[in-house]
Amino acid sequence: MTEDLPTADPGTDWLDRSCAAITAEPDQVTRAFALAARRVGREPQRPDVDPTGVVHGTVDDAARARLVVALADAVGTGPDLVERLTTLYRQGDGAERRGVLRGLDALAAAGRLAGPDGAADALVAAGLELAADALRANDPALVASAVGPFGSAHLDQHTWRHGVLKLVFQGTSLDAVHDLTARADTELDRMARDFAAERRAAGRTVPADLGRLSTAIG
Repeated sequence: MTEDLPTADPGTDWLDRSCAAITAEPDQVTRAFALAARRVGREPQRPDVDPTGVVHGTVDDAARARLVVALADAVGTGPDLVERLTTLYRQGDGAERRGVLRGLDALAAAGRLAGPDGAADALVAAGLELAADALRANDPALVASAVGPFGSAHLDQHTWRHGVLKLVFQGTSLDAVHDLTARADTELDRMARDFAAERRAAGRTVPADLGRLSTAIG
């Protein structure tokens, strides 16, 4: 009697096939982006420390990031990718917008946005516009997705500081911020202290994460 062979995870199989389809026909990315959550699920990536998936993202966030990388493999990091990602973001819901930003994170982490020929300059500029838009949102998960590896590498210091403080204001762990210690500065510390003083003066509790900002520059 032979043991049954383990079956492949349907979500992983779908994602592999979708990435291959995008490589062959980049227009397939629109449909794949829309279907991702239904195919792979919406569970948190790290349920042990982030049960809501706000800080470290969700399974469908990671799936859409892979789709973005497949799209970049297919069309490069030039104007075609800029147009496609901008459209996916502008026409997408909150989860799809997170997917675009997480995809930019994946490209940044892989060094795909820092080529010596400047081919990705337009993509970085467009990504900054999308990240700035996300930082204006009231959705904590969308704000958190804007301060990952891409945001850490490319957001100007003023915008980045306000993004960090917005996370604190929304009650989101600063674990969402990539390279917090490397980018924290005395101005961020001052802003955090002012915010804490305002909270105390209003008789409100001071978020524990504010103390991390002083420690980060210590």
